[in-house]
Amino acid sequence: QVQLVESGGGLVQPGGSLRLSCAASGMIRSINAMGWYRQAPGKQRELAASIESGGRTNYADSVKGRFTISRDNAKNTVYLQMNNLKPEDTAVYYCNVDGWSLRGAFGSFGQGTQVTVSS
Repeated sequence: QVQLVESGGGLVQPGGSLRLSCAASGMIRSINAMGWYRQAPGKQRELAASIESGGRTNYADSVKGRFTISRDNAKNTVYLQMNNLKPEDTAVYYCNVDGWSLRGAFGSFGQGTQVTVSS
């Protein structure tokens, strides 16, 4: 079993910043990719950013230059620094981690954290 615990969401004004964190725990042997998806009301879930074990990152065009994803491998934790937030960034943000546990391959989503950008 692998558990993901997210934190850092909230309400922020346009132009503001938030930092999301997601810590993975459980019977983890190794972690491959870590990422953040988001889902706005009435829309499909989309990838916002991801980071591979070697550090290569990938961003949705809509967040490039504003969001930065990073990871701390010693803590099995992934972060998403969100700057210059816009109302269209409002969504539930889900952490996603895949890798190998003691029981084999796994891929897990967190419970989600709400980010609301509004004045």
